[in-house]
Amino acid sequence: MMTEPLADDFGREETGALSDDFGREVTGVRISLTDRCNFDCIYCHNEGLGDTRGPMEPEDDEMTADEVVRFLEVVEEYGVRKAKFTGGEPMLRGDLEEIVRRTPDSMETSLTTNGTFLPGRAEALREAGLERVNVSQDALDPEAFAEITKSGAYDRVLEGVDAALDAGLDPVKLNMVVFEHTAGYVEDMVYHVAENEGLQLQLIEYMPELTGRPEWSIDIQRVHDWLADIADRIEHREMHDRKRYFVNGGMIEIVDPVENEEFCANCGRVRVTHEGYLKGCLNRNDDLRPMGEMSREEIREAYEETVANRVPYYGEYLKKNGSGEYEINERYIEAPKSTTSD
Repeated sequence: MMTEPLADDFGREETGALSDDFGREVTGVRISLTDRCNFDCIYCHNEGLGDTRGPMEPEDDEMTADEVVRFLEVVEEYGVRKAKFTGGEPMLRGDLEEIVRRTPDSMETSLTTNGTFLPGRAEALREAGLERVNVSQDALDPEAFAEITKSGAYDRVLEGVDAALDAGLDPVKLNMVVFEHTAGYVEDMVYHVAENEGLQLQLIEYMPELTGRPEWSIDIQRVHDWLADIADRIEHREMHDRKRYFVNGGMIEIVDPVENEEFCANCGRVRVTHEGYLKGCLNRNDDLRPMGEMSREEIREAYEETVANRVPYYGEYLKKNGSGEYEINERYIEAPKSTTSD
């Protein structure tokens, strides 16, 4: 079967965006609005920070809506055109609709959520300007779902997906982390998406370096091979070296970053922790930069430094040794550590 090339979503035209020393333009930001979550998923790495989840009540260390919006207004000056809000569970923020509404009009806004709060709020978020939503759903079996998420909210998540579709937040992407506990449910999820208009599936490779349980990993190539056998059509995205498989009309995309140098070579995103630290790479916590009191000038300075110091994780921060194993590049071993408590 022929694989069709697909243009990079971020584009490579002149955007005015800042580039790092590896020529990677930053055109998107991923902002954690809280580390609180009403789930306790066994694979969670909390945006690369580890298990830092605290009480369910709002805490003083979370960025305010004003701070989030001020950050977005500043990075808009640098050509950032995509803003994804995440957590923890970002819908635990009662001011989420306000943040979305105040996001600069030039930015595409999206949300990653577990879906439990979408019923009753999806319409308001759409009216506020939210364009897309990713919903985490790791199994179509309530018992398996409860085992993975430590939550009995299976039916509520299904209601949330329907609410998002009814509000016009389509296509809804279902995020499924593929590892030992979920691999047996991949086939059902693929055909579930194929049979339900408005859904897409994003199969995300489990990242053992962030969770500390390498024994849970599976060979993601097996999933690629299976999908290639049953797909009607395959597309290849330049961004992150991703492949999209079309099965009976349903779209399934695999996100496989582990030991994928091409994935890292095309990364165009900077992350922001809920406390207001800039993070140039999901896999690293030695590159966190505070934005001080988050004045516009402090944001500009920290953002410029963060972009300038970004490096591909695989192929640069980690390099292969003589045995073909990845190890930290010596030039980064003495990199200064952040003083944050994370």
